[in-house]
Amino acid sequence: MKPFPAVLSFVLLLAPLRGWGQGGGAQTGPLPIEVEIINASAINTPHFEFSPVYYEGGLVYVSSRYESGPVDKKLGERYFELFFAPLDGNHLPYGKPRSFSNEINTPIHEGPVAFSADANKIYFSRNNYERGAPKVNAQGQIVMKIYTADRGTYDWENITELPFNSDDYSCMHPALSADGRRLFFSSNMPGGYGGMDLYFVEKRADSWSRPINLGPDINTSGNEVFPFIHSSGVLFFASNGHPGYGGLDLFMIDISGNVWSKLRNLGPPFNSPQDDIGIILDAEGKRGFFASNRPGGRGKDDIYAFKAAEPLMEQVKDLNIPVQLIVFDERTGERIDGAQIRVFRRSGDGFIDNGQFYDIQLLPAGPDGELIMKLVRKNPDEMDAPVAVTNYNGEADLSLVSGQNYLIFASKEGFESAEMGFSTLEKEGAETLRIPLKPLACAEVRGTVTVQKFNKRVPNAVVHILNKCTGEILKVRTDSEGEFESCLPPGCDYEIQVEKEGYTKGVKELSTRSLPTGAKKEVEILINPIAENILREPIREGTVIVLENIFYDFNQWSIRKSAAQELDALARIMKQYPSMEIELIAHTDSRGSEEYNLELSLKRAEAAKAYLVEKGIEPQRIRAFGYGESQLRNHCRDGVECSEEEHAYNRRTEVRVTRIDEPVQVQYRGSNSGQNRQ
Repeated sequence: MKPFPAVLSFVLLLAPLRGWGQGGGAQTGPLPIEVEIINASAINTPHFEFSPVYYEGGLVYVSSRYESGPVDKKLGERYFELFFAPLDGNHLPYGKPRSFSNEINTPIHEGPVAFSADANKIYFSRNNYERGAPKVNAQGQIVMKIYTADRGTYDWENITELPFNSDDYSCMHPALSADGRRLFFSSNMPGGYGGMDLYFVEKRADSWSRPINLGPDINTSGNEVFPFIHSSGVLFFASNGHPGYGGLDLFMIDISGNVWSKLRNLGPPFNSPQDDIGIILDAEGKRGFFASNRPGGRGKDDIYAFKAAEPLMEQVKDLNIPVQLIVFDERTGERIDGAQIRVFRRSGDGFIDNGQFYDIQLLPAGPDGELIMKLVRKNPDEMDAPVAVTNYNGEADLSLVSGQNYLIFASKEGFESAEMGFSTLEKEGAETLRIPLKPLACAEVRGTVTVQKFNKRVPNAVVHILNKCTGEILKVRTDSEGEFESCLPPGCDYEIQVEKEGYTKGVKELSTRSLPTGAKKEVEILINPIAENILREPIREGTVIVLENIFYDFNQWSIRKSAAQELDALARIMKQYPSMEIELIAHTDSRGSEEYNLELSLKRAEAAKAYLVEKGIEPQRIRAFGYGESQLRNHCRDGVECSEEEHAYNRRTEVRVTRIDEPVQVQYRGSNSGQNRQ
């Protein structure tokens, strides 16, 4: 596929659009909603299809699909024309597209277009055209102009050039506001910020105002093109001047009020390393179309349909809620400088949608050897970098997306970390939050359990810490990285014992008598395998891990994204142990017939497998099975009345480790030499 300049080669003699100076301030990253993207294959060809707009139950779009006719020599394609395709009940185009208008389509380029709310007036881009032929300006260029026409009995009529056009520069890509009072467009007229800028004009009786540049919040030294103004007042456009993912990216900004929102990059899957342009939304904002030359399409630019779980424009309207955090000493009330602030978004079930917050522990579920996966919070220094640090006055400023639930995490050495839940739902103005930190009254001990000689850390080992002053024994476990931590009172001696099946016991003496309160102490406990093959099975073959928090709705097999944290954790374990192969076994509750539940459970197991593959796990390492209702875990059989919670307990996915054979690397301490035993 050619880059976007090829699409515009009939418009301007532009330098390549990539490589412009970057604008600043746009928020990037995927939108916090589920989005499904579908290639509108019924209308895409090996040529160009782009800039769809809604019109009378269908789409009007731009295409070079004709196999015969005049060719634009610079583009190497037939001239662009406008086509119409109806939409089916699934909001997808179907049937053979037809030419949109004999009056508007000409032997030169037309499109994109915009329609008035009643569909009786059209605004469209066209090559500068005079007496049936393209008109070349003094620079040897054929610029683009915006025209309007009225809907007649048989076709469009009264085609008129708009007054702000010029033979010296291009005006193109019209987008009309819902009330018809503002027309947005792209132009390279003098006085702008870069290549193509976005402008608007306002309706003045029978004419239009002079063009008004939308300013540096939107325009950059690059190119801003293909605007679309939603009825909510959110402006969508494509740009290669703001930070993005490559080529032209799609952006949105709420310009409905006196104060505009922060600019938002739509992120994947809307944006790709290629050019992504010409987005439109329906009135609700959950469905729409855009065009892209990303790999996997049928042509040079393809039109894609999308369906979002929530309206797109809600992700930018009132985007920022200013929040001031004040972190203070719980004991003295004094403000704390240098406290690190991390912010995590919480899903509807309370989980954190971020793998950097949790670590993994596998805990015994009973005498049968089953394990339950438990997610535990990581240490602050194992998380991503903080988003803010409190200043000398103990303050930090944040900007949080409206309509979301958050967990705010504050930490500083010498203090216990603190969490605070905060919701921006129905919040409009600035907020101030106060977070107390409690001074540590102990020494912070962080330990690792390592296999002597092999220098391999041991996950899921049991650590007993004996306080010799009080006789109290504290029990903790190592995480997936073979690490543990505990806060031990000062002024005492301790004995740390480590146990794990298949290994000798490890013992370490530790004293906090000389450690000041709040100090950190790192320890390493060495253990040895009874047999070397133990090291090849950090998780023993045949082990069953019960994933209890992968929730499926009744009669459904799709995994709720907000409830897939345990699958994310499983993916991390499988990446940590590349030799690990598993069986995914899904179970249903007893409602429904046995045959149906057997089929449903298989679909659920396959859905879990597909999720892991999407996370980068090779499909050949996973086998999916469905057991239906054959292995219920409680009394909720056919004919027994049970609550939804009791039924949900039976809807689970189990992981059986069928193979694990990790390579063992011998590392002699005090030497750089090493050897592998396979």
